[in-house]
Parts: sequence; structure tokens; C-alpha cells
Amino acid sequence: MRIAYLDCFSGMSGDMFLGALVDAGVPEELLSQTVAALNVGARLKISRVQRNRITAIKVDVYSNGEKDLPREQYWEKQAERSEHSRHEQGRSEHTHDHGHAHEPVALLEHNYAMQSGSPSRAGVTSSQHTPHGHEHDHTRSPEHGRGLNEIRGIIGKAAISSTAKKTAVAIFEALGAAEARIHETAIDEIHFHEVGAVDAMVDIVCAAVGAEELRVDEIVCSPLNVGGGTVQCAHGSLPIPAPATLELLKDAPVYSSGIQAELVTPTGAAIVKALATRFAPFPQMKVEKIGYGAGTRDFAGHANVVRLTIGEAQLETRAEVPHDTITVLEANIDDLNPQVFGYVMDRLLEQGALDVFGLPVQMKKNRPGMLLTVLCRPEDAGELAHLVFTETTTLGVRQREEKRQTLARQWVTVATRWGDVRLKVASLNGAITNYAPEYEDCRRIAAEHQVPLKRVMQEALQAYAKTPVKT
Repeated sequence: MRIAYLDCFSGMSGDMFLGALVDAGVPEELLSQTVAALNVGARLKISRVQRNRITAIKVDVYSNGEKDLPREQYWEKQAERSEHSRHEQGRSEHTHDHGHAHEPVALLEHNYAMQSGSPSRAGVTSSQHTPHGHEHDHTRSPEHGRGLNEIRGIIGKAAISSTAKKTAVAIFEALGAAEARIHETAIDEIHFHEVGAVDAMVDIVCAAVGAEELRVDEIVCSPLNVGGGTVQCAHGSLPIPAPATLELLKDAPVYSSGIQAELVTPTGAAIVKALATRFAPFPQMKVEKIGYGAGTRDFAGHANVVRLTIGEAQLETRAEVPHDTITVLEANIDDLNPQVFGYVMDRLLEQGALDVFGLPVQMKKNRPGMLLTVLCRPEDAGELAHLVFTETTTLGVRQREEKRQTLARQWVTVATRWGDVRLKVASLNGAITNYAPEYEDCRRIAAEHQVPLKRVMQEALQAYAKTPVKT
């Protein structure tokens, strides 16, 4: 099986993933053609750079002649533009014939806006009302606000494969769902500012096309280094990882190496959520290609790259058997009525012991005795030790922790001529290793129908052997 391993030791973003794709062999022409197919006035610049002495591919998106920027730099620039706009507006302010000045139009600070109980159109601010009731709509440029339906339409018209279209839409829908949960609104009411911008649309659609071009059966992802500190965005200053990023990374293993920067962007997290089938350490594989994608920043002492390794998965030479930790309780008993010993064993099992058994031992002064052993979960050890003290004559109980390997087990019911019998079926990595009929079921049937116990057990095994599905 051909697999790709995404190593996010320095986080994950859309441009980093595109760079890794190109470095791993995805043709630059394919990504350029994909950008042209979107018809959103964007282009790519692909260059080879170094990040802490590691050579990597850097992919930059240019829209309307401007290069995409990290989130905090983008919003610093927006703030500068807003301040300049307010300054210019103050110089050119005019009034109506009635003598009333227009209210300044504020930029949206959320990914959606509501006016009179209805969602505003993508890129449209809430209506501004003058004291005389005049109403003005102020439409923002498409790169500053797009609704999910508009984005679906742009992707749907692009000349790319249907599979890539489906993947790209899924990535955007993951972003929309994350924002909707954070803001407690419907996904169709979400309007993307940063994520719906041209550069992010290019990142997401090119990621979908490039991932398809890898021709791999599975993309496996490492734990993600999310960074730390705070980041400036449309909502103001937010902790890292940002709320949308953290929402997208639910069920994913994450950590911070201490770098005070946003290492995983919402776009990067959404790409991982849509493309990665599982999270795991570096898999056993025969390496064929390696690609490094560079982030914008160049940290001292840390390579700001994502690594993509492609190759053929190798089968494990030895199957992994699940294991857990149990507690073992032991007590030596030499002066207890044998009838009571059996009763104690039953009580221990009723109280949650995993197993109980006794072994004959020769004790001091040549007295014959029994070694009582109880296997239990660590959280049950105290209660079961108390039961041993109260129900037996022992003066001490030994306790230790041990690891045990266990096969996966399930119950299967089969029909015999006398009634149903349960069988316990054990398996290792999906392959059945053994199975046995439940003794109590067989004993009850044998007593009720006056047939030999071994005959009931044999018929139950034969019935199971004829069962089409054994797992």
C-alpha cells in the first residue's frame, strides 16, 4: 500500500503543504493550471528557500499584485489601511441636503453578520441608518468576504477533477463548521474573511488537487506542533491555537514546543482534518520521495518546514498484541475450612475480580495450605483485598502490578437443537485464534434436556464452524 506521512513538527499551513507537494514531485504546472481554473485573479510564485539550513519549496500566492501574508501581518496591514481610510474620509466628509453627515462604515469583525434577524450577504456590512432613515449598503471586495455557497460555486466551475472538487469543498465546510460552532450560528451564515480570501482558496483547492496527484492510498499525520502566544486576527487578539484551529484539531494529537508563534493555521488544520486518515508515529515504510514545504517565517534554531514522505508501507513482522496493567493480590492460607475457600472465590468474582484461583502449597511446620491469587483492575484492588481479610483467616495480602497481553474477545450466539449457546471468540489483528462454548449455557441445556454435556458442546462448536461470518 502506497502511503504519505505528513510530519508537522513545525506546524501546518496551506502554503507549507503546497511547497511539500511540489518538492515531493507534484508538477508546478499542475498547481498553476489549478489557480488559473479558479479564475479569481491569482497567481503562484514558487521558489527554493532555506529554513535553518534545510532547503525547502516556498509557495506564495499573489492576488491583485499583493502577496499573501501571515495572519497577524495581514491584520496589521488592514488596520493601517483602515486608519488611512478614516483619515481620508475625514478630509472628504460631506453632508446631505438636510445637513446630516453620513455615519462611518465599520469593517465586520466577525465571520458573519446579522441584520434584522437575517444573515448579511457575503462581503456586505450591516446597513447604516441615518437619523432620517436613509439606508446604504456598502459592499466589500470578494477577497474580504465570501459565503460558503459562493465558494462552492467557484470551485464547482473550476476545470479540476470531481474528486478534487469534493475534497476542496469538504475542507471549506470543515472551516465553516468550526466557525459556526464557535459563534453558535448556522454554517450557511458564516462569511469568510481570512479563510475566504483568494490566497486561502488557492491553498485549499491546490491542496486537494496536489494530494490527488500523489496517488497514495492513505495520508498519515504526525502530532502537530501548534506553537504558542497570541495572534492578531479579525476578532482581535486570540490565544494560540486560535479557536477555529483548536476546534478543527479535536481528536488530533497536539503539543507546543514553546515557539511563540502561530504554527498551525485554520487552513492547515482543515487540510489535515480532511486529508489525514489517522495520526501515528513515523510508519514502517520503504521511502521513495521526500518533500519539504517552507513557512513564511525563519526561526533561529528551528526549521520552519513541513515534511512529506511518500513510499510503500511495509507489513509488520510481528503482530502487536494489546496490553494493560492489572493488580495481583496473593495470600497464603493454611487454617481455613475448604468449604469457605470456595465461597470466597465466588464472592471475589462477584465483586469484580478478573480471575481467582487457588494452588496447594506446603507451608511452615509442614502444614498443607492454599495460595489464593486474585487478578483485578487496579481500581478494584482495595475493595477486593478488604474482602479477603474479612472472609478468610489470612493476616496479610501481597499486592503487585503486572502487565498482561490480551486478545480481542467477543460473544457470538449459535443455535443448537436444544437452544441457543454463546461462544467466546478470540482474535489477533482481526484473525480468529480460538473459540469456545460458554460452559454455563451448555450445562443448563444438558440438565434441562437430559443429554450429555460434551454432546451439547460439540454441537455448539459445529454450529459456529458453519457460521458464514466469524468476526
